[in-house]
Amino acid sequence: MAAAIEVKGLTKTFGGGRKALDGVDLTIQRGEMVALIGASGSGKSTLMRHIGGLVAGDRKSASSGSITVHGRKVQASGKMGSDIRDIRGGIGFVFQQFGLVNRMSVLTNTLAGALGRLPAWRTLFKLFPQEDRDLALVSLQRVGVADWAFERAGDLSGGQQQRVAIARALVQKAPVLMADEPIASLDPASSQNVMEILQRVNAEDGITVVVTLHQVDYAVKYCPRTVALRSGKVVYDGPSAALTPQLLAELYAGDKEAAAALWGTSLEQNADSLEHKLATGLS
Repeated sequence: MAAAIEVKGLTKTFGGGRKALDGVDLTIQRGEMVALIGASGSGKSTLMRHIGGLVAGDRKSASSGSITVHGRKVQASGKMGSDIRDIRGGIGFVFQQFGLVNRMSVLTNTLAGALGRLPAWRTLFKLFPQEDRDLALVSLQRVGVADWAFERAGDLSGGQQQRVAIARALVQKAPVLMADEPIASLDPASSQNVMEILQRVNAEDGITVVVTLHQVDYAVKYCPRTVALRSGKVVYDGPSAALTPQLLAELYAGDKEAAAALWGTSLEQNADSLEHKLATGLS
């Protein structure tokens, strides 16, 4: 059985010759929950967009720079696969800024997850099949916002809107879910709630979840595996519980604001506390 995600030799170069991704190799098995961590500009969000088929990598030889999802070619040598639109339908996205239409109801936003499998005439007139409407309501119930199904999405709190975004991905029926900084703009209580929902979706539905995070303590608690990037290269790939203060100090070197935000204090000032948190996760 093919892996959920397989990345081989992926490189992405931006203006001035800066490599946002530098020969990335990564394999994620079906049903895993994996955190991508790294300082700002490390390449984690860029990698996620490439996996989702939103951006093409550098054009290289035919044998390198490839991405497959469930054995299907997303891209190779800087060119998207011929059936990329269909492949994207199997990859759900949850973004930091939610991606909802504020003036529309929570239910309609959730039903947007079904658009990829419906004919254009149905979507134009919002004529969703009853089975999709039922799935949307069940999905909203699962993430705890069913009571707001007929409210405007813009009237919900940030944490509630992010839960709607997860419900939308469930309606999409995507076997792979990419969550790009889903808790970056949320308060601690909402952040924990969203991560618990992602963890539950992974465990109950077998959905492969990849989530980019700045907060290492959340990675340790909710994601068994962490992949760390620095300057576009994978510098750690292993158990989240095996992360060390030394590795994190190197990983976030030069990004003091991000390093301090990891635990609410400086890595250098509080190595003992960091070791304890890495061992126990969030209290």
